[in-house]
Amino acid sequence: MALELEGKKAIVTGSSLGIGRAIAIELARNGCDVAINYRKHEEEARKIAEEIRTIGRQALAIKADVSVFKEVENLVTTVLSEFKRVDILINNAGVNRDGVIWKMTEENWDTVIDINLKGYFNTIRFTAPVMKEQNFGKIVNITSINGLRGKFGQTNYSAAKAGIVGLTKSLAKELGKFNVNVNAVAPGMIETEMMAGLPPEIIQKAKDETVLGRIAMPEDIANVVAFLCTERAKHITGEVIKVDGGQYI
Repeated sequence: MALELEGKKAIVTGSSLGIGRAIAIELARNGCDVAINYRKHEEEARKIAEEIRTIGRQALAIKADVSVFKEVENLVTTVLSEFKRVDILINNAGVNRDGVIWKMTEENWDTVIDINLKGYFNTIRFTAPVMKEQNFGKIVNITSINGLRGKFGQTNYSAAKAGIVGLTKSLAKELGKFNVNVNAVAPGMIETEMMAGLPPEIIQKAKDETVLGRIAMPEDIANVVAFLCTERAKHITGEVIKVDGGQYI
């Protein structure tokens, strides 16, 4: 079977761990050269880059805080210098700082909004002109079912993830005439490092909410993201695809 993304060049933000890591590897398996972005986990990012090279693809590991405009500009400039183009952008970098609104600090609000929402603007701001000039591109934004339904104790996180939905739909309208598809994927509870710090009862509640009776693995998200980057999904844009085992319903 031919590799569906043979020779395509991708950036995956927040890809040293969890969902981002799984996406980066899945894109490489489908033929992509991948730029791994990280903020803190340098060793993990370099290991993933090496794993991608063993698959036979090129890989870069680039440190950048996506919430900082200039650092993102440097990230994209570095990728263009090495890869010469950017065909795929996966916005995945994110954090949570949970708390009820009457106890939430300004710092915790700002941190989540800056990374989880402004970070998406920053990466798109520097890649959209490249894709526009190429007359080709695929952008997939990772949002959350909690951006669609809200979540107790996550007003900052839910607000940022809801903002990504509006961002995705608006971008699809702006970039469609340049042959750029823009979609979002909304996971439910995923078995990642972030989940490991949650109380068991919270995890069980999320599992009980699903109709499939299980928590997703990062690869479940990666498979859908990779599909959206292929030409099989060329007529899908502006969509938000839930990958949650029926947790939302």
